[in-house]
Amino acid sequence: MATAKLMKTARAWLDGTLRATCVTLFALLVLLVAWQVFTRLVLGQPSAWSEEAARHTFVWVSLIGIAIAVGEKADVIMDFLVARLPVSLQRVADIIAYLTTLAFVLYVMVFGGLQQSALAWGQQNPLLPLTQGQLYLALPISGVLLTIYLTIHIVGTFSGRYAGHVDHDEDLEAASL
Repeated sequence: MATAKLMKTARAWLDGTLRATCVTLFALLVLLVAWQVFTRLVLGQPSAWSEEAARHTFVWVSLIGIAIAVGEKADVIMDFLVARLPVSLQRVADIIAYLTTLAFVLYVMVFGGLQQSALAWGQQNPLLPLTQGQLYLALPISGVLLTIYLTIHIVGTFSGRYAGHVDHDEDLEAASL
């Protein structure tokens, strides 16, 4: 029971941290785009660095937002087909979907993202004070976040309390058993 409480606390911390990060990055994105518009239309000299920063900020917001959506099971699914299956087959369909997604995330986002980041680590960005490799870390970091959430969902689906698409609190309790 203590493990379930610890898992619930850790999940709440992760969810809150990711939401706060996403809101902060989105606010930064709005400021960057506003600055870009101001420099382009008012000053007549568009700011090149703000366009580049806005592009990378948008990528980070999108990838972290995807992790949040998967964590809340708010991602796009074709539930109308799965909902017509018996509960035992719903579990199988969910496990197949989670494992397939997990395989993609681990191979493309984590493994491929780390490789890409390592290859570009020393390549200086001409407009920002970061290397391309540092900017590319969005992919493996979001892949790790997706892996955490998918693992929680898989463990929750394997638990005996499965009744269709379950609440993430039940996933956490099952993961701690």
